[in-house]
Amino acid sequence: MKLHARKIAALLSAVLAASFVGTALVQAQPATPAPDNGFDVEQLFAGTCGFCHSDGGRAAGRGPQLMNSPRDDDFIRDRIKNGKSGAMPAFGAAFSDAQIDQIIKYIRALKPREG
Repeated sequence: MKLHARKIAALLSAVLAASFVGTALVQAQPATPAPDNGFDVEQLFAGTCGFCHSDGGRAAGRGPQLMNSPRDDDFIRDRIKNGKSGAMPAFGAAFSDAQIDQIIKYIRALKPREG
């Protein structure tokens, strides 16, 4: 009976040690960013940016019209990430670089609404 108890104790120790090692390996792996699947840039723009950039960015509002913007992509990227004091909040912590690229692509594709 004593031998059986030692085997169980040894087995439990091995299982416990393995679980600690597995946990350490999982925690040591670098985090991978979540995929941008399901990122609806038009919906995001309407809900987040549309308050200031009217008609989905097609018209000036509290912020400038973005359709046909003369600003280059680097300027727009910087403005989205870092904002402008007193004019636009910074969104660098809210969106990944890939999402910001999608927002810029959306802005560049803006066309006047028909009708």
